[in-house]
Order: sequence, then C-alpha cells, then structure tokens
Amino acid sequence: MAYKLVTQVVLIGTRVLGRAFAEAYKQAAASSQYQRAQQKAGNGSGGSGMASLSSGMTLDEACKILNVKPPQGAKTDVDEVMDRFKRLFDANDPTKGGSFYLQSKILRARERIEAEVRPHLEKAAQEAEVKEGWNPKLYKDSRADPREAEKAEQEKKG
Repeated sequence: MAYKLVTQVVLIGTRVLGRAFAEAYKQAAASSQYQRAQQKAGNGSGGSGMASLSSGMTLDEACKILNVKPPQGAKTDVDEVMDRFKRLFDANDPTKGGSFYLQSKILRARERIEAEVRPHLEKAAQEAEVKEGWNPKLYKDSRADPREAEKAEQEKKG
C-alpha cells in the first residue's frame, strides 16, 4: 500500500515540475522573441534607450552608474569613463567589504559604454588612416642583393 502512495507522489511531482519547466521555457522564448523584435525595430533610432543583448543594460543606465555624460557619436571622454570605472570598481572590491553585485554592475556599465563608442572610434581611426594615405613600412633584406650588403658594410665602417 505504501508503494502505491509513493508512486503517486512521484508521478504528481514529476507532472508539476514538467509543467513548470514547460511554462518557464515558453516565457523565456517569448522574452527572447520580444527582445529581438525590439532590437530590429530600434536599429534606425540610435539605440541609446535600447538594452544591449549581452549586458541587458541601456546606455542611459550605464552612464548613470558611472556618472558620465552619454556619448554623442565618437565624442566621449574615454579616459574619464576609465577613471570613474577604476575608482568605483576598486571601492566595491568584495575583499575590502564592497559588493560583488555593484562591482559587476560597474563592469557591465563600462562594457556597455565601450560597446557604444567602439564603432565610432574604429571609424575615426580608419578615416585618419585614409587621410594620411597608405604608407607601408618596407624593410630591405640586405642578404638578397650582394651589392646592398656591401653598401651596408661600408656605411658601418665609415
């Protein structure tokens, strides 16, 4: 008789857990689909209010955490962001009595701001390189041409 009761408890428990996992999966799938739709719809609007899929943090929230101004294109003070990040990250060190949660939020805020600024900085670097022109550094191998080797020897002596 006891085995029958135990069997029923196990079956009911399994059914309840199965339904809970199925519901959690449906909810996660719906959330992921909603997030993708929001990202696709917001691509043309600049995206400062949109949460990053990797950090789950908006640009405004990241700027508030680090207490810096939101970047306007490539115009942001990366040194100020890093300075504030280092100060806040060290102040919240768990070994010194700080909060690991706050420290991770500070790290995610810095990463979010860097992710926003990085494409603009890369584009500016490419434009600067194009402005300078292509100037490759050429190295001549003196062993390939015996005359070049002789010239190099003479320059060393004299």
